Amino acid sequence: MKDNFQVGLTADFLSEGKLVFKNIGLSLLERDGIRYRFLDHHAPIVTSDQIDGINALICLTPRITADSLSRSDQLIGIARLGVGYDTVDVKACTAADVALFITAGAVNHSVAEAIVAWMLALSHHVIPKDRLTREGKWKNRTDWMGSELRGKTVGIIGLGGIGSYLVRLLSPFSVGEVIAFDPLVDPERAASLRVRLVRLPELLKASDYVVISCPLTPETRGLIGESELALMKRSAYLVNIARGGIVNEDALADHLVSGGIAGAAIDVFADEPVSSSHRLCQMDNVILAPHSIAWTDEFFEEVGSMCCRQVLTLAAGAIPPGLVNGEVAGKPGFKQKLQRLK
Repeated sequence: MKDNFQVGLTADFLSEGKLVFKNIGLSLLERDGIRYRFLDHHAPIVTSDQIDGINALICLTPRITADSLSRSDQLIGIARLGVGYDTVDVKACTAADVALFITAGAVNHSVAEAIVAWMLALSHHVIPKDRLTREGKWKNRTDWMGSELRGKTVGIIGLGGIGSYLVRLLSPFSVGEVIAFDPLVDPERAASLRVRLVRLPELLKASDYVVISCPLTPETRGLIGESELALMKRSAYLVNIARGGIVNEDALADHLVSGGIAGAAIDVFADEPVSSSHRLCQMDNVILAPHSIAWTDEFFEEVGSMCCRQVLTLAAGAIPPGLVNGEVAGKPGFKQKLQRLK
């Protein structure tokens, strides 16, 4: 059935008709004779007519809703490029007999490395020192004494793949202790990483760096608000590379203005894209990125290739790793779709 299997990719992989990224693994599809095409236009939400007739969709940023899946008789799987899937209606996928996959594991190195880069940039005041030099304020450099990671406590909210990889990358910096809050993590796995599991209030009080790397779920939405930020040290830094909506942005801005915490690095926002008038954009003790701090050529090659391998496995009539909605595998409609590919 590979000859008849057709893959769609969302149009945001292109700019002016050309691939934005150096390599997303499309040669894997070409090698196996799998046909693919890019959707005809980019929109915030994938429309049902764009999905009509394709067997698998590789999705970058658009949302997938129940309406998107209203003509998904041929669609068997969606490969979401990344590990977050809050942009996809998982229940609607299951109802439509469509499997949802994420690139679990493929993002770990790029994101964890970006976190370390931000921790160093915050603690060594990289941006303010650059500004001093450009503005000829050499004599003011003693106003910006930095601090080292050595001996500091790092608190990780969400000890999944990214958080676990971060622990590994922090080892050469001789941090004092790594603690984590994650109700779902296996205590034995945490112990094997030499990470002490704690409750959220303890983590916030003890940490010199608070790193948020958990998914956005009903349980984590608004997890860090005014009362939680008030627990943090005045010298502490907050790093959020997870999802907007986990941190109350107004409360964070208040604490950054008042000196309640020393600084923050934010890659994700509750509403994206943000405008230059956003409160966080006006602050000198914040480093910001447009939901792309971990975007590297290596990142897109790794996650793109994983999506393509997932598609190839589906085309062969099997279920690849990274399945989010496991219950779909037992549905008769999904089984029939899969059987047709064998």
